[in-house]
Amino acid sequence: MKILAAGDIHGDTKLVEELAKRAVKEKVDLVVLCGDLTYAERSTENLIGPFVKKKLKVILIPGNHETFATADFLAELYDVTNLHGYFIKCKDVGLFGCGGANIGLSQLSESEIFNTLKKGYDGVKNLKKKIMVTHVHPSESVMEKFTNIFPGSKGVKKAVDIFKPDLLLCSHVHEAEGLEEKLGKTKVINVGRKGKIITI
Repeated sequence: MKILAAGDIHGDTKLVEELAKRAVKEKVDLVVLCGDLTYAERSTENLIGPFVKKKLKVILIPGNHETFATADFLAELYDVTNLHGYFIKCKDVGLFGCGGANIGLSQLSESEIFNTLKKGYDGVKNLKKKIMVTHVHPSESVMEKFTNIFPGSKGVKKAVDIFKPDLLLCSHVHEAEGLEEKLGKTKVINVGRKGKIITI
């Protein structure tokens, strides 16, 4: 399965158009948007539409710059999936996620982050391949060292340790864009605004 994953778009509609074209060119099966689609909810226009117009399958989660209600609104408006506290199966791969962060508009406690991820994980735990999607990065990661402002999430780290997904896709720390690291057996990728093509 081939994925285009991106996050931290922050209302950049030109970037969305470029990502949609790239997704078509790369013949991806799925577009994964890892939150912070808006910049403090200033506008939600043309952030999902360009992907949908090209008949791409999209899943999204909210970041710390939009509320859960906004993510639900976008998912409903464009008939795409908000993966927050939910799961989907695509081919033989299960995806589950948690939006928001431990700071910002949609602030969650670490236990809420873990429990939200567990809720989604329970729907895919029997599948061979699993991808966890979050906005915030895990604690005790290299990504955490790139910023003094945004602490990593202990709830995300606990989910990685217990659920052992094959991949964790996140964004949030702009300075760590494109960084890949391993936490145990899980490959963690900060997909960033330019996006990453991932094959699993």
